[in-house]
Amino acid sequence: MIKVITYGTYDLLHYGHIRLLERAKALGDYLIVGVTADDFDKVRGKINVQQSLMERVDAVRATGIADEIIIEEYEGQKIDDIKRYDIDIFTVGSDWIGQFDYLNEYCKVVYLERTMGVSSSDIREARRSMSLGLVGDAAFLNKVASECGYVNGIHVAGICTESIELMDESIQSLPVITSDYQELLKTVDAVYLRSQPAEHYRQIRLALENGRHVLCESPMTLSTDEYDELRQLAAEKGLILMEAIKTAYATAYSRLLLLLKGGKIGDIVSVDATCTSISQIDTEDPADVKRKWNGIHEWGPTALLPIFHLLGTEYTEKRMVVRYQDEQKRHDSFVKIDFEYPSAVASIKVGNGVKSEGELIISGTNGYVYVPAPWWKTDYFEIRYEDQGQNKRYFYQLDGEGIRYELVAFARAAEKGKDVTANIGNDITRAIVGVMEDFIRKQKVVLK
Repeated sequence: MIKVITYGTYDLLHYGHIRLLERAKALGDYLIVGVTADDFDKVRGKINVQQSLMERVDAVRATGIADEIIIEEYEGQKIDDIKRYDIDIFTVGSDWIGQFDYLNEYCKVVYLERTMGVSSSDIREARRSMSLGLVGDAAFLNKVASECGYVNGIHVAGICTESIELMDESIQSLPVITSDYQELLKTVDAVYLRSQPAEHYRQIRLALENGRHVLCESPMTLSTDEYDELRQLAAEKGLILMEAIKTAYATAYSRLLLLLKGGKIGDIVSVDATCTSISQIDTEDPADVKRKWNGIHEWGPTALLPIFHLLGTEYTEKRMVVRYQDEQKRHDSFVKIDFEYPSAVASIKVGNGVKSEGELIISGTNGYVYVPAPWWKTDYFEIRYEDQGQNKRYFYQLDGEGIRYELVAFARAAEKGKDVTANIGNDITRAIVGVMEDFIRKQKVVLK
């Protein structure tokens, strides 16, 4: 019996896929099809796959061509699979000619001509094309614009800003450059907000009223009542209102949550997150005040994320200590917030103008997790135990600091007409807003 193996993503399975599978099957007697896992696709640069792994596996199975289906999860797995399944022929499309010649040492390699004019990328592009407008005065928008270039179907169409001089040439050459927000809304399908948090409520509402999807940097608003109102409005209009915290979309962070919720370190008893930057607001410069955020807004949502993900949003007590950099107490330089839960505690330390080790430490009854600085864009973490011989390190690919994965999730949600991700739940978004609201109202705040 001649065994044949082939691999692919098989996203939005089409005629070209089926023809390739049929020709692969004709090479032998038994065909094994490897379907690439989501994480491995990200490593290979395929970040905007539309269907889940199980949907893609089911689609391949439904063709009735494959005798066996396996999951491809890591680099080098092809050699392992060829040996494990005693493969005679490895085959793949002709667009990979030469890339897998090294496998000739283990079996015969055959490159098959692909069906011309058909590709998943083209189908994805045709299915969704969303024009995005950038809003704000922060140079961070340069990163967002750059990452959009990696996502099929999203193109930056314009920007609303009063600081165009801070933007890269690619943004300065956009067809729409304006300081009039409503003018921008007329020309785009969706907006990415990196404006001052105090402006978010008004800008989100205007966007939703004009039928535009919204991806907004956290905090979404500074009032839970305002957030509830906007969420209801988005639902009524069938629009996506999504919170942008790039850490939530980093593969390492997602895998960390899964491991801990699976009991990898026992019961979690403490979560401590630190996020700081030496940069601070020049309170004497109106332009700097307009562009930069307070530390609690800049870092608070990110630091709160693992606490609310792991311990939930129903804490029993909260206490803030705030150090301000100005006498008017408008701009904080350092904030420490302590939370109490029925069987755990947590704390965040955030600040602009203060520098500390930006690490994340999660303590459990059997061990603990250490995520080194800067933990919010990590590709690596360690799980440590009393017996150091059991310690384990985890490494994951991180591209674009998580921004491009966030954009993919947003585009996918807009296409499907519903938020199909669970990276940040509405309860967590609302809890973050609640902390910001208490900060403004100085609820249980100790001033320094």
